[in-house]
Amino acid sequence: MASSAAGPTHTADLNVEAEIPPSPEGPTDSHILSQVEQDEKGLSQQAGDAAEITDLGWTQPSEHFDEALIAGLSNEDLWMLIRRFNKQVYNVKAVPSAPLQNLDLTRSDDDEFSPDKLRATLERFYTTVFIGLTGFVKHIARLRSWKEPRRTTAFCAVYALAWLLDSLMPTLLATVFALIIYPPCRIILFPPAPLALVDKSTGGIQKPKAGVLGSHDSLTGAPENFKGEAAENEASNLVAGIATVAVGSAVGKNDQAVPEDAPLEATVPDAMDIVANSADAQSAANGEIPHDAHDKTRQPMKQSVLEAANMLMQIINDITDMYEKFGNALSGTAPFPRLAPQIRLASIIAPLCLVSVFLSSYVLIKTTGLVVGFVFFGDPIIWRGVQWLNSKYPHWEKILKLQNSLLKGVPTNAQLTLTLLRIGEANASPLPPPPTSNSKPPSRPASLHHEELTLGATQEEITEAATAEPKSVTSHKLPLPAPPIRRNGWSAKLIGLFRGTTATGVESKRGVDKVRAMVGSVHAANRVGVLRPKGKESAPVGPVEFEARYKGKRGAVVIDSTKEPPLLYFTTDIKNGDIQSESRKSDSILFSIPVSDIREMKKQGGLGWKGKLVVGWAIGGKEVVDGLLLVGKAPRQSYQLTAMGTRNQLFNRLIAIDGQVWECF
Repeated sequence: MASSAAGPTHTADLNVEAEIPPSPEGPTDSHILSQVEQDEKGLSQQAGDAAEITDLGWTQPSEHFDEALIAGLSNEDLWMLIRRFNKQVYNVKAVPSAPLQNLDLTRSDDDEFSPDKLRATLERFYTTVFIGLTGFVKHIARLRSWKEPRRTTAFCAVYALAWLLDSLMPTLLATVFALIIYPPCRIILFPPAPLALVDKSTGGIQKPKAGVLGSHDSLTGAPENFKGEAAENEASNLVAGIATVAVGSAVGKNDQAVPEDAPLEATVPDAMDIVANSADAQSAANGEIPHDAHDKTRQPMKQSVLEAANMLMQIINDITDMYEKFGNALSGTAPFPRLAPQIRLASIIAPLCLVSVFLSSYVLIKTTGLVVGFVFFGDPIIWRGVQWLNSKYPHWEKILKLQNSLLKGVPTNAQLTLTLLRIGEANASPLPPPPTSNSKPPSRPASLHHEELTLGATQEEITEAATAEPKSVTSHKLPLPAPPIRRNGWSAKLIGLFRGTTATGVESKRGVDKVRAMVGSVHAANRVGVLRPKGKESAPVGPVEFEARYKGKRGAVVIDSTKEPPLLYFTTDIKNGDIQSESRKSDSILFSIPVSDIREMKKQGGLGWKGKLVVGWAIGGKEVVDGLLLVGKAPRQSYQLTAMGTRNQLFNRLIAIDGQVWECF
C-alpha cells in the first residue's frame, strides 16, 4: 500500500481525537503538536527542565535503546526518517508567517535547479513513489496469478457479481472507502509480502536479485544494517547510473553549497563540460565546426534544458510530496491527528459512491463528451472566468491545491520529522542521531513469518528463495575461466604517478593553507581541518556541544539553553558538560547569537564537489568534513562553521529548537 512506501508503517487508532487540541499556541500545526501532552510517552517525551538538557544516548549504539524514543513509532522508523531528512533538507530560511497549509518546510517558489538537488529528488522519488508503485504492481500480479486461489476467487466473484448488476463503479468506490476508513481491511485485502520475493511477471516467488532476502522494503532484497538502508542504496546507485543529463548529479556536482573559496573548483574540469566536449569532438570528426561563435543555438538550448530539468525536478517533488501526504493521511503518526484526514478523504469518496449508484453509463459518456468539448472549444469563456477569479479571489489557485485544502495539515515525511525533532526539544530531550555502521551488512535472510505469507508457496520454497546460496556448491557445470592477470603496464604506472602527484599537491595545499591562516587569510582559515582520517569520531558530539572550526580556530559550538531565548556561541575553551557562556574564558568566545535570531541555515561542502572527487580519488585514507553557514537577522551577521563532523546533528537541533517558520530551498 501507499502508506508503507511513503513512510513508516503504523496502525491507525480510531479513538484518537480528530482535531488538534486548542490549548498550546504556535505559528504552525507542527509547533502546536510538538507541545501537546500525549497519553503515551516515549523516552524523548518525558518532559524535563528546559535548562537541563537530557542526553538520551547520543553516542550509544542502537542496542542501547530498549524503549521507543517516540511513543507509537519504532526507533528504526524514526532513524530512517531522520536519515532521509538529513539528505533532503540542507538550506532553510525563516519566513514571517505560516503558509496556507499551516506547516513549514514548504519549498520556495525561488528554488533553483542544481544537479545535487536533482539527485536528492530522484533518490527520494525512488524510495517513496517508485517502490510503493512497484509494490502495487506486484499485488496485482499476485491476484492475477491464481497462486493464492482463495483470495483471487473472492475478488473474481465480487467483480463478476458487480458486473452482472451493473455496479462496477459503486463497488470500486465502496472498496476505496473501506480501505480509507477501516485500516485493518488493507491487510485483509492486500496481505503484505517482501517486495524482492515476489515476481512481478508471474506473481509467484522468486530469488531476490541480491541473492538473499536481507530486507523487506527494497526491490533487490539486499542486506542492510538499519531499516531503509537497502532502498536508499538502490536509489543512490540508480542515480549514479543515469547518463548525460544527470552526469552532474551522479558525481555530486554542487554538493550542497560550494564555498566561494573552494580551492579546486577553478582548476578541476567540469564533468558536464567533458560530456559537451565529447559531443564537440564527434561533430568535428564529421566536418562540422562546434564553436559558440558559429552556433548560436548552443547557449539557448542549454538554458532550455536546465529550465526543463528544473521544471521536471519540481514536478517530481510535487508528486513525491502528494504521495507522502496521502500515505501519512491514510496511516497517520502521532502527534498528528489520525482520524480527521481519513474522514476528510472518505467524505469525498462517499458522495461519489452514492452518485455512481444512480448514474447510468449513458449519462456518464454523454457528460464526459460535453466536458471534453467545452474544454477544447470554450477557451474564451474559460479565460474570462480565470480573469474574474484572479480579480475577485487572488489566491484561489493556491487555495484549491490539495495540500491547502483536502490535505491541509497532513505532513510530508520531512515535515513529520521536523515535528518529531521539535517534540524532543520541547521536552529538553533532543532526539539522538541515527546510528551508523561501517561494517558489511550480514548476508543472512531477514526474519519471516511464514504463517502470515500467502504467496501460494510452501514454507520450504519460501525459505529456499530467501536464503543465500552456499559459496561452495558441488555442480556438474564447468568451472568459470580464471580472469586474465592484469599487468602493470605504462598506463597503470602513469595513472599511479598522477595519483601520487595529486595527493602530494593536495597535502602541500593544506600546508600552505595553515600558514596563510596563521597570517590572517580568512579563505585559507575556512579550509583548515576539512580533511581528516576516515573513521575518526568527532568530539564533542552533542547534544549541547559540537566540535567545529570558526575562521580556522578549533573549538566547539555550544547551545546554552539556560538563556531565554537559547544562545548559540562558539568557543575555543572546550568544557564538556558545561554549557553556560559565563564559565568560559572571556577571550575564547568568538561569536554568539540567540537561536531565535537565526534567519538562514545552509549546509556547505568542505572543498566543493570537484575537491571531493580529487580527494576521493587521490587520498583514499581521508574524508572531507563539511560545514554550516548561519545567517542572523542583523545586517552582515554571518558565521561560517567548518570541519563539522556533527553538522547534521547541530542543524537538526537548531531547526527545531525555536519558533521560526522555515521555508526550504
